[in-house]
Amino acid sequence: MSDETFQRFVERYDSKELPWADELPPPEVIELAPKLMPGRALDLGCGYGRTAIYLAQRGWQVDGIDFVPAAIEEAKKRAAAAGVSNQAQFHVGSASQPSMISGQYDLAIDIGCMHSFSGEQLSDYYQSLRALLREGAVYLLYVHFKDEQDHGIVQGKVEQLFADGFMLDRVELGTSQVEDQPVYDSAWYWFRRTNHNKSEE
Repeated sequence: MSDETFQRFVERYDSKELPWADELPPPEVIELAPKLMPGRALDLGCGYGRTAIYLAQRGWQVDGIDFVPAAIEEAKKRAAAAGVSNQAQFHVGSASQPSMISGQYDLAIDIGCMHSFSGEQLSDYYQSLRALLREGAVYLLYVHFKDEQDHGIVQGKVEQLFADGFMLDRVELGTSQVEDQPVYDSAWYWFRRTNHNKSEE
């Protein structure tokens, strides 16, 4: 992630005006959680930890990662207040190279983190998820597509990136708006980790 992107997010956290600061995660997470047996979960770009804390309260062991130290500091405070500090651990670092964690995960959730990556970072992100998710694990992803400010990911890139080692179960295309910003195209993806490799066909 570029220095410009990092500074942009640091300034957003400093401003305290964050659309992802709500206590509860998005409805897509709330809908998914009861359908899965609790295990190990990964919250990529966790922000203040709302998804990690929600899952931890429902029996999951969760690792949350965010590259903004202020976000991780607040996530730890919120986890402590919710009584799940032992179930939800938070780490400062890049979601594209989460070297501070290891082992196999049953679930990964990314709500608006991956679409800030490009080039080598996208490749690193994909390879990390392939290594960290066990076969059959669920990967829930929210992205927004390229806008006039060149933020987001090119539409179609997600399917291309995860063509090998992941099965796309479901996708919901839509539009989103953050505060008073312009409306942009977005999507939710539900993937499942598989040993199937398209390149081997």
